[in-house]
Amino acid sequence: MAVDHDQLARDLSAFARRVEAERSPGLVLDDIVRAAVELVPGAEEGSISLVTGKWDVTSRHLLGGLPAQVDALQVETGQGPCLDAAYEHQTVRVADMTVEDRWPEFACRAAALGAMSMLCFQLYVERDDLGALNLYSRTPGSFDDESEYVGLLFASHAAIAFADAEKVRNLKIAVERRDLIGQAKGILMERFKITPDHAFSILVSVSQHTNRKLFDVAEELAATGRITP
Repeated sequence: MAVDHDQLARDLSAFARRVEAERSPGLVLDDIVRAAVELVPGAEEGSISLVTGKWDVTSRHLLGGLPAQVDALQVETGQGPCLDAAYEHQTVRVADMTVEDRWPEFACRAAALGAMSMLCFQLYVERDDLGALNLYSRTPGSFDDESEYVGLLFASHAAIAFADAEKVRNLKIAVERRDLIGQAKGILMERFKITPDHAFSILVSVSQHTNRKLFDVAEELAATGRITP
């Protein structure tokens, strides 16, 4: 596949400007997947895999019907190109899933689903949290050297946007959890006429005795007015 490098540069610049202007982390990641499918030769569908704490793998921002099935299969089997890209390598390419021998169980079942070619790029690594961009095609041999070249250029731009979006998302989660804990403390303070510190210590005690996260205890109390023992 011949790549128009001038046009590619313009497309990458337009992508960078677009995601910089976008304030929603979810929409930034949607845009990453959509732009990758548009720009990388051979790509038909795409997704982003997020790995937190090394073991918790989720597939998000799906474009097309194939990614959900294939990404779920990788989680189920514990093997596949997206996981390798996230954990070990910057880029993993699958030319023909029907003859792929790096992940025998995954490859056989992925081919049966219709995923004949894949191309995956590492996007993000921060301690035990990782992310990979996954591209799919239903045709064998869809991805070649040009695809990998364009994908690497795109991934270098997308990685910055991805990392920023994740930081914003995590900050929003932290603020939401702080607010919920504050609501739960307020309920206890009003109900039992106690101080904020005392209310917080009750939440911590319940969390420890029920082996649940503090946020989960606070969320239940704020939503229902009670705590399941």
